[in-house]
Amino acid sequence: MSNLLEVRSLSKTYVNGPNRVEVLQGINLDIQAGTTTALVGASGAGKSTLLHLLGALDRPSDGSVRFRGDEIFSKSDRDLAIFRNRSIGFVFQFHHLLPEFTALENVMMPALIARVPRSKAAAVAEALLTDVGLSHRLSHRPGELSGGEQQRVAIARALVLAPELLLADEPTGNLDMKTSEGVHDLLDELQEKRGLTLVVVTHNERLAAAMGRTVRLVDGRLE
Repeated sequence: MSNLLEVRSLSKTYVNGPNRVEVLQGINLDIQAGTTTALVGASGAGKSTLLHLLGALDRPSDGSVRFRGDEIFSKSDRDLAIFRNRSIGFVFQFHHLLPEFTALENVMMPALIARVPRSKAAAVAEALLTDVGLSHRLSHRPGELSGGEQQRVAIARALVLAPELLLADEPTGNLDMKTSEGVHDLLDELQEKRGLTLVVVTHNERLAAAMGRTVRLVDGRLE
């Protein structure tokens, strides 16, 4: 099995005047294609920062991230944005759905931004919403959906451009236990069905235990 991600000597330091905060220090990590990985650790250990770097939402202070052998941070900001939109899906603790649009329109949005024809984007979005159990909620706006349903819409939106890599940052952190279990099971089902590479930041022991691999961060370093 080949590596989808290869992380070498990755560091992130924030500078505020005379103060330097080293959030990540010398991270080395390989993530194979089609696998599931949980990132765990105490609050402030650097989990979300690492996830943001893996997803090219931020640039590192030092080190490299290769995606299928290609150094992603050698790209211009424009090319990096195109790569990120087409190759990586994101799910966050808060769904960030657009309140004025329906579930179907929210899921379509990344495809429309990528200039996929509207009819094709709608067809793919409807199929994804069916996959996540929301075929009866296509025309509902976020305010008309439960928390779990909103997160399912967000997961469908993350997959609309068929990314190889799905990154999830505390995807159940804002949900009750029963709803969280449903989202866990959905992520597992979608990962297996689509052959996704899934990396999840979580404090949830059940979700971490269900992943194929667990990586623990302690004070910005891999344990």
